[in-house]
Amino acid sequence: MSKKFARELLVNKQVMATDGTEIGTLNNIVMEVRGGNLIDLVVIPNENLDTSKYKKEDEFILLPFTSVSAIKDYIIIDKMKLLPEN
Repeated sequence: MSKKFARELLVNKQVMATDGTEIGTLNNIVMEVRGGNLIDLVVIPNENLDTSKYKKEDEFILLPFTSVSAIKDYIIIDKMKLLPEN
C-alpha cells in the first residue's frame, strides 16, 4: 500500500468514541520518526464537543493512538484508554 493511498484512507475519516460521542474528523497522525510508532491522532473537533478534557494543539485535539479500538467506517476511540492531560 502506498503512502498516498494509506493517507487517503484515513484523513478526513470521522472519529467516534465507544459511547457514541462524535469527536471530530481526523486531520493528521503524529508518528515517531525512528521507530515508526504512531503516537497521536490529530483531530479537528466537532463544534459541539467539550474539548476541555482533551490535549490540545492550536485548533486541534490530540488523541493517543493507544486509545484506538477500531478503524473501519469510523475511527473508534476507547474513552477508557484516553489519558488525562497533565
